[in-house]
Parts: sequence; structure tokens; C-alpha cells
Amino acid sequence: MTAMRGRNLSRPAAGALALLLTAALSGAGATGAAAAGGNTVELPVLRTKLTGNAGCTGGSGRQATAVPWEQVSLQLGRAWQFASGSGVKVGVVDTGVSASAPALNGRVTAVGAAGKDCVGHGTFVAGLIAAQSDKGVKFAGVARRSAIVAVRGTDERGAATPGRVASGIEAAIGAGAEVVTVSAAFPGDTAALRSAVRLAAKKDVLLVAAAVPDPPAGGVGQEVPARDYYPAAGDGVLSVLDVDAKGERPTGSYTTGSAQLAAPGDGVVGIGPSKNGHYIGSGASLAAGYVAGAAALVRSVHPELTAAQTAELLRSSAYPDAVPRVDPYAAVTAVLASASTAAKAPAGPAADKESAAPVRMPEDRAAGPLRRAMWPTLAGVAVVVTVVWLAVIIPRGRRTGWRPSARRP
Repeated sequence: MTAMRGRNLSRPAAGALALLLTAALSGAGATGAAAAGGNTVELPVLRTKLTGNAGCTGGSGRQATAVPWEQVSLQLGRAWQFASGSGVKVGVVDTGVSASAPALNGRVTAVGAAGKDCVGHGTFVAGLIAAQSDKGVKFAGVARRSAIVAVRGTDERGAATPGRVASGIEAAIGAGAEVVTVSAAFPGDTAALRSAVRLAAKKDVLLVAAAVPDPPAGGVGQEVPARDYYPAAGDGVLSVLDVDAKGERPTGSYTTGSAQLAAPGDGVVGIGPSKNGHYIGSGASLAAGYVAGAAALVRSVHPELTAAQTAELLRSSAYPDAVPRVDPYAAVTAVLASASTAAKAPAGPAADKESAAPVRMPEDRAAGPLRRAMWPTLAGVAVVVTVVWLAVIIPRGRRTGWRPSARRP
């Protein structure tokens, strides 16, 4: 059960506003264009991995200075009034996260060589989670004051394997991450992935994962049947799909029937491994980054909730759709009454004793004087009612010949 605190803008209205403000970005994933100050800025397109003799991804020389459509859609400005992600560590299992990225300055802890990111994809995802806004730039991560634990789930050029991802999840948990996002999605499960997922549950770490693989350049190319991908389809993992500015799945994408949440992931703005410029990226891995950021907001403002309760809060507060769309503002301003009670309830014999005791409301010390003060008022009301009754009944009785009965001797 979810009790909401004051929301000044309904979700449908907020969604309509987002679409009106960002219609120009509906094709950003294909063109690499982003709105900036009313103009269109061409941003370089992010690569998910390096092929052939391609060199490492450098910093972008172009900035998106306007508020990206995805931030408007997620109502981040409203969510930031209540939470910032401060004190929460988010693990990013990807191509690494560049410790020299200005927007993440001083907030990246790298496991092994993961402080360098030749591909740039892991840095992009980390920026969606935790990037600070720069002067003159409106882009920022969902949980702007959270910390990043960088872990490699790929080789240096972005090729992922189940074994590398499983090891990455375990390393992020070992480094103290409370939320871990996984960008890779594999068509089959493995013992290593299952073991890593179990460890996350045991350590109360919320595991967020892309529900499907990111599409290759130009799209999938042919219709691919819906299926489960791992680790996203594993028990206890929060599985995330990508949607565009219209709230629809982008064309040429992989599909699945097991996704639990959707988030912006088509033509979204993010940072590069160096400089203050921006890239355009697409894919469910980016949507998972947004949900991980939302989870960091929730865990910072509701530290009493477990990982499972945090996931349930994100789902129950999401905007209803074929796949519910994450709503960070609703999540951080909502309270899971049952979850909070369960989190604080004692266990063992004390719990049984407490549950058997009768429930008593606290005594209202002001109730006694209040009741005494009400008696004169009630007496006055009774007099008024009696007078009115007599004024109506006696004349009516006289007209009908009524007389009071004589007293018997």
C-alpha cells in the first residue's frame, strides 16, 4: 500500500508537458541531435563497444545546454527537492568509468583497472546516475550526489561475457555498493550469474539490469522473438526496458515479456570519458542506469527499506503503462507503509508477544478539558431545540383540540 504526499502535477499532465517540451527530440536516437537553448545541437553518438581498429573514445567537444527531454519526463527537478542520493554507492558493471570525467570528479572508486574507460559506455551510464551539472549546462544525473563504484564487466574494448559480468557484480558488492546496474544482457543464464544474483540478495544489494541487449547500429535488422535475457530475468533482479520521448519502444529493438520497469533510453544525453561535452546514446543499458539512479534516491531518503522493498516501491509508484515507467519523484515522495512497518518490526518471541497485545490509541490529555468545555454548549443546544419544538407543537395541538390530560386523584 502506498501513501502519497502532495503532488502538484498529475502524472498524465506531467507526461504531456514532457512531450510538449521535448517533441523536437523524438528522433534524437537516429540523428544524434539534441535541443540546446531552442536550437538543435548535433552530438556525437555513443558507441557500445569498439570494433576493428577503432581508437578509444575521446571527450566530446559539443554540449547540450538545454534540459534534456529525459530529465523533464522523469520530473527530476521535483525529485531533487527531496533527495540527492547522498551517501549511497552505485556499482556500474560496464566498460569501466573514467575517473577523469569532470562531471564525476572525486566520486568514482574503481575496482582494478576500471578507472579507465576506452569505450566510454560505462562512463556514460555512470553520468546518467551521478553526474553533477556544469556551469551553463542543465544535464545532470538522477542521483547527483551519489558515489560510483566502477567495475569492468567487459574487456577493454567492450566485449562482455557472463563470467566477467558475474565477477563484476560480486566485486561491486564487495566494494560496498547498495545498488548495482548491469548493462550486459545474455540470451542464456549461467551458474556464475545465478551465484552473483544470490549474493546480491544475501547482501541486501538492489541489482538493476538491462532487460534486453542494446541494439547494434542501424537496429536489429529483423524481427527477433521476445525472450528472456540474463541476469535481468533472474530472481530478485529489477529488469528495465528502454522507451523514447513518446513513451514507446524504439523501432529495431530486442523485446522481452519479463521487464518490470521502463525508463528513457532512446536518444538520451550523457557525458563522455573526458572533457565537459556530451554524447547521444540509446539502449536498455541506459534505461537501467536511470532506474539505478532512482533507486539511489530512494535508498538515500528511505534507508530503512531493504533492497526488495526499494524495488517494490519503484514498481508501485511507476507510471502505469504496458511496462510501468519509473517515476523518481513519486518514489521518493511515497511511503510503503507495510514495508516500513515490516522493516522496523521486532523478530522472535518479542514479536509474538507484541502482536498478541491489544492495540491502544495514545491518550489525548487535552480530551478531558475539551469534553468539560463542550457540556455548556450541548446544554444550550438542548434548550434551543426544546423551545423550537414547543413553538411548533403547542399551536398545532390547539388547532386540533388537544388539551393536557387532567391529573388523576
